[in-house]
Amino acid sequence: MTDDTSPSRPAPKIDTSRPHSARIWNYWLGGKDNYPVDRQVGDEIERLHPGIITYALADRAFLGRAVRYLAEEAGTRQFLDIGTGLPTVDNTHEVAQRVAPEARIVYADNDPLVLVHAQALLTSTPEGSTDYVDADLHDPDAIVTAAAKTLDFDRPIAIMLLGIVNFIADLDEAYAIVRRLMESAPAGSHLAISHTTYGPAMDAAVEYWNRFGTPKLTQRTPEQIAGFFDGMDLLKPGVVSCSRWRPEAKPWGEPEEVALFCGLARKRA
Repeated sequence: MTDDTSPSRPAPKIDTSRPHSARIWNYWLGGKDNYPVDRQVGDEIERLHPGIITYALADRAFLGRAVRYLAEEAGTRQFLDIGTGLPTVDNTHEVAQRVAPEARIVYADNDPLVLVHAQALLTSTPEGSTDYVDADLHDPDAIVTAAAKTLDFDRPIAIMLLGIVNFIADLDEAYAIVRRLMESAPAGSHLAISHTTYGPAMDAAVEYWNRFGTPKLTQRTPEQIAGFFDGMDLLKPGVVSCSRWRPEAKPWGEPEEVALFCGLARKRA
């Protein structure tokens, strides 16, 4: 796959007239890489669903906890983060290399704005490596081929699919894509997924998003989300609200559930 950030290639065109999920997510997380149209839609979704920023933060917290577990306890040293979105704080490579400076991370996304900001992701410890590939989740083989320039697919890899599979509308296609990605990885690899589910406020927010935003968003039940992990060893506590996946102990009890569910599983030998 060619390097689309090369000076000899024209800069990718960014459509600032339509809102985009990566930029809205960046806005909710306090980033600055967004446009007025993204903030307008983001504010309207927040009006319909006042807790949506809490959801975004819960998803980000799940990423941090999952990557820390993988690096500290599972000994994972390779990560393929697909649909990474725009860089904010505590990206996958930052969390992983904080634990294991030699960790190697590949980010994959197909959003032009993410490509423009790829250099913000292309930072690494001297011992490790961080790379970025311009690729679409609909073509998992292309992602694997490009990632293999940095990652060793004969050794365990953590495949991170946070808030991205919900943009594949057809459930059978979504399952097939995830299976293909996991087929490329050896036993001992892990799969992390977070995915939008149903809830009265979330339903209204998704309906609004699908009228004005791109790409379109598909909600799925917790049972359908669990189906992505079929044939794998699902780690405790299973498929749960992102806010309730191994949260830090707090004196006021279990965190409030959010309509964004997640799970982490290990590929069997």
